[in-house]
Amino acid sequence: MKRPFGLALYLLLAAGAAAPGRDWVHWRGPEQNGVSRETGLPDSFDPAKKQNVAWQAPFGGRSAPLVLDGKLFLIQGTGEGVNEGERIVCLDEKTGRLQWTHRVNVFHSDIVSSRLGWTTLTADPATKYVYAHTTGGYLLCLDAAGKLIWSHNLTEEYGRVTGYGGRLASPVFDSGLVIVGFPNSSWGDQGPGRCRFVAFDGKTGQVAWWYDTNNTNRGTYASTPVIAVINGQRLLISGASDGYIHAVKVRTGEKVWSHRISNGIINAAPVVDGNLVYCSHGEVNPEPGPIGRVVCVDAGQIDPEKKTPKLVWEHKGKRFGLASGAVYNGRYYAPEDSGTLFCYDGKTGKQLWEYRYASEVRGAPLIADGRIYIFDVKGRFLILPLNKNENQAPDADEAFEYKFKDPRGGLVETNGTPVAVNGCVYILTRTDAYCLSDIKGKHDCGKYTELPAEAKFDPNAMVSARIFPADLTAKPGEKVNLKLVFMDANGREVQNLKSPAGEWLLPTPPKTPTGFQPPPLDGKLDGGFGTTTLDLSAKPAQQSYVDFKSDALKWNLRARVRVVPQIPTVLDFEKGQPGGVPPGWINAQGKFEVRELPDKTKALFKENKVAAPPLAKANGYITLPDATDYTIQADLMGTEVRDKLADIGIVNCGYTLILDGKLDPATNKRAVRLTSWEARAGGRVNTATEFHWKPDTWYTAKLIVEQKEKTALIRAKVWERGTPEPEKWTLEFEDPNPNRTGAAAVYGYISNVGDGGQPGSEAWYDNIKITPNGKK
Repeated sequence: MKRPFGLALYLLLAAGAAAPGRDWVHWRGPEQNGVSRETGLPDSFDPAKKQNVAWQAPFGGRSAPLVLDGKLFLIQGTGEGVNEGERIVCLDEKTGRLQWTHRVNVFHSDIVSSRLGWTTLTADPATKYVYAHTTGGYLLCLDAAGKLIWSHNLTEEYGRVTGYGGRLASPVFDSGLVIVGFPNSSWGDQGPGRCRFVAFDGKTGQVAWWYDTNNTNRGTYASTPVIAVINGQRLLISGASDGYIHAVKVRTGEKVWSHRISNGIINAAPVVDGNLVYCSHGEVNPEPGPIGRVVCVDAGQIDPEKKTPKLVWEHKGKRFGLASGAVYNGRYYAPEDSGTLFCYDGKTGKQLWEYRYASEVRGAPLIADGRIYIFDVKGRFLILPLNKNENQAPDADEAFEYKFKDPRGGLVETNGTPVAVNGCVYILTRTDAYCLSDIKGKHDCGKYTELPAEAKFDPNAMVSARIFPADLTAKPGEKVNLKLVFMDANGREVQNLKSPAGEWLLPTPPKTPTGFQPPPLDGKLDGGFGTTTLDLSAKPAQQSYVDFKSDALKWNLRARVRVVPQIPTVLDFEKGQPGGVPPGWINAQGKFEVRELPDKTKALFKENKVAAPPLAKANGYITLPDATDYTIQADLMGTEVRDKLADIGIVNCGYTLILDGKLDPATNKRAVRLTSWEARAGGRVNTATEFHWKPDTWYTAKLIVEQKEKTALIRAKVWERGTPEPEKWTLEFEDPNPNRTGAAAVYGYISNVGDGGQPGSEAWYDNIKITPNGKK
């Protein structure tokens, strides 16, 4: 879209004469409360008439953009069909011109394509690094030029769980750390599925700490953390998938308090005003009664035994479940799911007014320049002037409304949250990004309220410590270094002036729920008080802990160490202990275990008594996510229960080869399928052929992914074990937008667990071989 010359000239002159621009690196603004201090913002606009629209760019999204150092960043879904994926987009803040994009594929997710790009980005203003949590499970660190600095595949490395609804928590950056929460199940103490938060070093991507909520996971969620300083402590505060609001120390992950408000998940982000923390949900409450709740707690008053904050006020019975609130001038603004905005007195909870503005909402309100800027889902953007008496609802006659049209017809979907910075309001529809600016407005920005000061720092006040890295991967025979980071009560690093007695240990882990006793790490520790070197044995795979124990300071610190199976590798499970989990695997505990067959041989068994999706349907990840150009082969066998077989398969670089247990109604035969991102309608990759495999019969499956310059060739074979390998491939597919890397894994889906936990069909795996391509 072309801009009118006068407006373009105005922007160029303003850019040349103005002071350096401000940044907007948290989706709720510098105060993290949904407020912008900008003035001179537009009270109306019209893209068709080019009124107050500085630029329009064909890069839409479902969340809020981020503004950093003259650039605007967003995350969005991109492409169609086999070319569909997700990408980070960088635009010039003043012109909307495209600077660069960084694209990633989606796999290992039940989130459908219409819900891509629903997280928000975060950034480090010092390094100009931008961080993204993608639908496919990547946590990305990109520099200002779009270069990838580091990445983690949260699913394949840490067992992240996703759900159909598109709910993912956004990361937040603070104190040199990138922190993100998600439900996961990996290994050891993180085997049970729960919501956990993990902090990565912003520059290196190494894990600094984990926080385990230790409560029942109730689904996937989307609450975004905020940073606050309360009682001199720097805190990360967030809703979670266990129905609690959690507050932990930013630099350590140490729990300060938690408060349960829901019997389900929390999607809304908390907001903070002084010591008061506001949050809401739209789920069933812990106690009987109507659905939904909004609460205010005083985080300055904590019960020392229960570690819970004082409840100031709450209201039940309204579904504040999908859009986050805002706090401004002592008032809390909460959008209810069906499109009514409620305003409460922040201290007393008295409802001051309500205003019906929509029928369905997802985006949060932005309060700026005496107005409320807010979307509904169905293409409507509203600008509501605050009443001069803020205790009264906005005057509907003074409200401005614009309806965005979809180029394909109808209204375009709008789920995002506006931001206002540097004299402009930036908004995203599903299809486009807009910069709104009032050419006649006198642009200015008031002073933002900074966080309160933390408790006074004493560089000699050593109170605690943590092991860094707190979670690491290694190769067999590798030497890895660990160190103690000494901290004050707020987690700030201090000098180790005194070295109290303590020792590094390789502890024996607790038994698993099946009664299996995992061994300690096979290696040697060599080092002093502050650092140690772990010299690992050549054992091909293992996972356990390194502890540091100090009775003098009541320390009992722990780091997680995973020794990852390397390619080539062969697994036949004959040396495995029944009930045990394959060492070095991710997402296997509670889902896969070694069992003895009737012929006294051993194989890997898929758990078949729980119908919940994260247990009934699961991948067991074997290698690291950076594996590429390899072949995985395994023997697979299923049993028939209540006329059904399980889905059984193997995974290579995000492509899954599945022996489909269902019968085709037309042919009464079974099939073999090759998929990637199966949750997308039809699958991004979804090709199949008839193969009527039989129950209680072992089959050998082979899946190879050959990486080419622009494509990847995926080929698969399945044949009855003990018969000659066929020359012809059972399935072949050339992917024009290939998954370049990905962990080798096994796949199982038991879809027929009976009522009361009656076992469903059985799935078995044996003789797994992972080899580089071109080698046998």
